[in-house]
Amino acid sequence: MPHILITGASGFIGTRSTQAFRAAGWSTTLVGRRPISDPDYIRHNLASPPSTELLAAIERSDVVLHAAARSSPWGSVRSFQQDNVQATRVLLDACRQQGVPKFLYVSSSSVYYRSEDQLSITEDTPQANPAVNIYAATKQFSEKLVRDYPGQWCILRPRAVYGPGDTVLFPRILAAAKAGRLPLLIRESSPVIGDLIYIDNLTHYLKLAAERADVTGEFNLTDNEPVPIIEFLLSVFDQLDIPRPTKTVSIRKAQWAALMLEVIYRKLLWWKEPPITRFGVHVFAYSKTFDISRTIQTFGLPPFTTTEGVRNFVEWIRREDPYS
Repeated sequence: MPHILITGASGFIGTRSTQAFRAAGWSTTLVGRRPISDPDYIRHNLASPPSTELLAAIERSDVVLHAAARSSPWGSVRSFQQDNVQATRVLLDACRQQGVPKFLYVSSSSVYYRSEDQLSITEDTPQANPAVNIYAATKQFSEKLVRDYPGQWCILRPRAVYGPGDTVLFPRILAAAKAGRLPLLIRESSPVIGDLIYIDNLTHYLKLAAERADVTGEFNLTDNEPVPIIEFLLSVFDQLDIPRPTKTVSIRKAQWAALMLEVIYRKLLWWKEPPITRFGVHVFAYSKTFDISRTIQTFGLPPFTTTEGVRNFVEWIRREDPYS
């Protein structure tokens, strides 16, 4: 039975990855900072020196899946450096010492983002310099650390992960829409289009990257179905019986408002996330699509369509009511 160590196991991607690998017959060791009830779980801050228990778990692992990260659009430089860069550095060093298992790094499509439309992004597209925000910058640097790893490695860059269990992408949007606080951001040119990836498509690719000993390198991951972002959101609202927003705001005004709020919050409310950030506006201001030919040639097409993914997501929200 192959063994995998999964970091960030208490988060969205980590939780669903654990379920997927166990269903596929893998034994698991889980690592995270929040307390959860699981006999295979090690509660540990990866930015600190590895414990004896963690080192032993790495030594018996065939694969390490590093999904832990600070993925918020807001936070201090120090917190992002500790949680994203330092944690990755410490984990890679531990893997070097404990048998050099295959290392899968869940990065982010934001490493490419510039303040402009970007279409058909490939793995060879130059990464943004400077990065769009602190989070993207720490992901870029962590990728450099992974590329220096002496064992097999894969860098996987999902774009906008959604689906049952989501704690990052949709909770903020749905909460604002339900409260009537979500304006539609409008730009004068053509509608913004973008790629997303359903969580089960992501875990499918993570499993294949773990199972395939011959596969290394960098891969962009999406549903391979770019959608008009505003139209997509409105469709989700309709399926959840959430009233469509009626207020519209231009992208220019939203960017200025986000900048002002960020300045105020940095100075006076540094411990809180502003209600809107420049990165949040960025998502609705610019088209981002990806050419995932390398992923398809290596692993095949994603098993679920976006329509199927959204249907499963909506059914889960209706059943569980997780965001009330």
